[in-house]
Amino acid sequence: MKLSRKLARGTVVAAGLACLPAVDAATLDITAQFKADSAKPQENKFVNTTRNSGYCEQFAALCQSAGMFSLRLGTSVSGGPIQANHEDARQGAMLKVPANWRTVQVTHAGTGHTETLELRVAGIGGALALTPNPVDIVGGGVNDETAYNMIFGSTWWQAPAPCVRQGASISHAWFFWRTPAQEACAKPARYPISQLQYQDLSFAYELRTPNPLRMAGGQYRGSLTFGLGPGQDFDFGDVVAPNDAALTLNFTLDVEHVLKVEIPPGGNRVELEPREGWKAWLSNGSKPTVLFRDHQFHISTSSPFTMRLECRYMAGTECGVTAPESAIYYPVDVYVTLPDGLTNTNGQPVNRQTVPVGSFSNPVRFLPLRYIDRKPATLHFQIRSSSVAAMLDRTPDTYTGSVTVIWDSEV
Repeated sequence: MKLSRKLARGTVVAAGLACLPAVDAATLDITAQFKADSAKPQENKFVNTTRNSGYCEQFAALCQSAGMFSLRLGTSVSGGPIQANHEDARQGAMLKVPANWRTVQVTHAGTGHTETLELRVAGIGGALALTPNPVDIVGGGVNDETAYNMIFGSTWWQAPAPCVRQGASISHAWFFWRTPAQEACAKPARYPISQLQYQDLSFAYELRTPNPLRMAGGQYRGSLTFGLGPGQDFDFGDVVAPNDAALTLNFTLDVEHVLKVEIPPGGNRVELEPREGWKAWLSNGSKPTVLFRDHQFHISTSSPFTMRLECRYMAGTECGVTAPESAIYYPVDVYVTLPDGLTNTNGQPVNRQTVPVGSFSNPVRFLPLRYIDRKPATLHFQIRSSSVAAMLDRTPDTYTGSVTVIWDSEV
């Protein structure tokens, strides 16, 4: 009996999401990748491959420790005038961002299968520019820090509740506020301001990505659009407004799986024998009940995969063996046992599960709970007792057949 193998490795080339930007809309790209790595078998999640711009580009260590990434908003935000001692927060300097988790549907470019990721805006910041300048607004005679304190009750980088100041600041006018809640953060002005402008705005974001071990290899794409302006997702109040009406985030997730099966040397030949060997039958005529062989192999995988059989001879709907010049074929049962961390589609461990003949039934599918790195598994070959009895009643002969076991990665 011959045992062969098929090795599969998922490979994908990253590509950007092609789209036509809407009029008066900003567009940004976010990319993430999962690539199975035998050196880090416990890291079974996507890695954000988007290059930081804005705050996290300048303060990379602070963002990394906080689990944040940032992108430059790329839209101008300005307006005025702002009246002194206004009672309505919307008539002055305020910021509100989509701090709650938003869902994004991403679709496999080849199969159309969809998965869901989540994103929230975790902070926003940039530089504040006032016209006239802060010292002139308060009548002169003070430094910048004192002027900001007089205009807003504190220096600008001190965040109003519920926002929280994040890390370092370059100057009194430069700020970055964490946004733990989807509520407005406002700093009413105590002096009239002709014009207020936010410069070089960037926002921090957090991602929740799907489980790549449950995803077929390839590329998934999707988009999420936020409204910009009064009453929208990014809200700067009623006096200060952006020059874009929307921000679209385009997502590209790349999944690169590995499936590797290692058959030991000489593993293409499988000899089926009784459990006690042939000696008992030859010495005392004790007929064996079954013929079998357990055949170990090693498997490495991060991908859902299927198994099926192809046969040289058929015995009904199963692979078979036969003797030379015989027209009788006896079925061979093939089962598989897989290591911990691999389950069937019901989430159960895989212990002596039947491997079907592909031309008669669908392949059997298995799912990884984690990256499996060169773990032992077993193929079980067996000729059942009824067939063994029939074979032994005939003239002694050699029965042969060929079974090809195919492991197919979902790449």
